[in-house]
Amino acid sequence: MKILISNDDGIAAEGIKALMINLAKEHEVYVVAPDRERSAAGHSLTLHSPIRVEELEPQYGVKRAWVTNGTPGDCVKIGICSLLKQEELPNIVISGINHGPNLGTDILYSGTVSCALEAAMLDYPSIAVSLASMTPDPVFFDATAKFVCRFLPKLKNITFPKKSILNINAPALEEEDVAGVEITKLGTKMFTDNYDKRIDPRGKVYYWMAGELTSKHEEDGTDIAAVRANRISITPVTFEMTHKNIMAELEHEFCAGGICNWYGYGANQN
Repeated sequence: MKILISNDDGIAAEGIKALMINLAKEHEVYVVAPDRERSAAGHSLTLHSPIRVEELEPQYGVKRAWVTNGTPGDCVKIGICSLLKQEELPNIVISGINHGPNLGTDILYSGTVSCALEAAMLDYPSIAVSLASMTPDPVFFDATAKFVCRFLPKLKNITFPKKSILNINAPALEEEDVAGVEITKLGTKMFTDNYDKRIDPRGKVYYWMAGELTSKHEEDGTDIAAVRANRISITPVTFEMTHKNIMAELEHEFCAGGICNWYGYGANQN
């Protein structure tokens, strides 16, 4: 299998290193990653400045590797559209392993998840993988990477959903301590929204985001509840954002008969 790996923690992060080492043993692996940490970059792309790209000497058994000054989304987009040759294009894109969880509505800010979504927008199957820990222990990253290796062959048995990714979060545990795997829906929030008000040496006020892990109860079946129960969470996430259930009601209220002329527009239509 041909695999393109990227992340938002940067080319030197422990998580991407663990993926490279483990996946390259059985697969043809290519890497395009940021030159520094780009966490919480969301789905941003570089439009008003050059994207610098440098091909690196491959390590850990990967075929080719590049580093860029771009965002996680840039990495996947430029990798697929410009850097990889036709015969190198991936069967799947993997983003991660992120240092920290990407759970609930917090995925909206995640560079890791957005990196995978960029691949989905280009019609490539993709998964985002995160380690639900703020402690960068290589043992836990290695355990998560080994799970990904065992998980990939199972994908051939499903029809991978279009416009979607699989968002995987693993607890910070060694393999034998993981309580299982659960298919989940998104929970609510993993972190609180707190800002510390501080004063700089010049007497100016500034704010520092200081969100903490929330202890709010999550219903069973959510990604947050699964990880708290020491299970690996797998959540299908789509970028298809149309709220189809309310379209008929909106049509009835604002555009009866297919003509939205209540505001003067289309008033001359028959």
